[in-house]
Order: sequence, then C-alpha cells, then structure tokens
Amino acid sequence: VQLQAFGGGLVQAGGSLRLSCAASGRTFSNYAMGWFRQAPGKEREFVAAISWNGGSTNYADSVKGRFTISRDNAKNTVYLQMNSLKPEDTAVYCCATARTGVAGPADNEYHYWGQGTLVTVSS
Repeated sequence: VQLQAFGGGLVQAGGSLRLSCAASGRTFSNYAMGWFRQAPGKEREFVAAISWNGGSTNYADSVKGRFTISRDNAKNTVYLQMNSLKPEDTAVYCCATARTGVAGPADNEYHYWGQGTLVTVSS
C-alpha cells in the first residue's frame, strides 16, 4: 500500500488549504481513512477520519467547524479542506488507512501510513 499526501504549503492565518492523499495497492473503498498531524516537538495527533463510504466522519475538537474530510473512491483519494487556519495548525500532515471500514482517533486503528506534507501557518 502506498499513500502520498500533497497540497501543503505556507499560508497566512485565516487562510485555507486543501490537502489530498492518493492511495494505491489496496481496495481503497473498503477502508476508513484518517488524517493525522505532528507539530515540531510534539506527538502525532488525530485530525479527522472518514468511513469507507464517506457516511461517517469525526474530527478532533481543535479542528471541528474549520476542517472537512472527504473522499472520492473512484479516484482513490481522500481530502482535507482546511479553513480559518491558525498558527497552531502548523504541522506535518499525513494520511493513514484504517484496518476496517470505520475508524476513530486511535493510532492502532490504522496500519498504513503515508509520508506527510508540511503545512505552515504564519501569524
């Protein structure tokens, strides 16, 4: 399984970015997907997850109302729309494939991880 995240960059506070994660090597549509992030000097943290068919989503409290996770199973791609970005959102963002069709915030629910993309939010 290969996962590649892209779309990161430098943005001013209040701005928006859309991250994408392309998956290959597995039946993408059978499994939940998640986004995680790791800021410098901090542990990796959960950002958002989406079920296999997109019918269920959940978010970390810190991003609720600002970020939206979605997926396109025809394109084997999961997205993270990030609005109203804050300097504390600065981190490397990576995507992960869950073990089942529905997943939550726990690391051990995921078993394939992609390389991340850096998001930097300036104040």
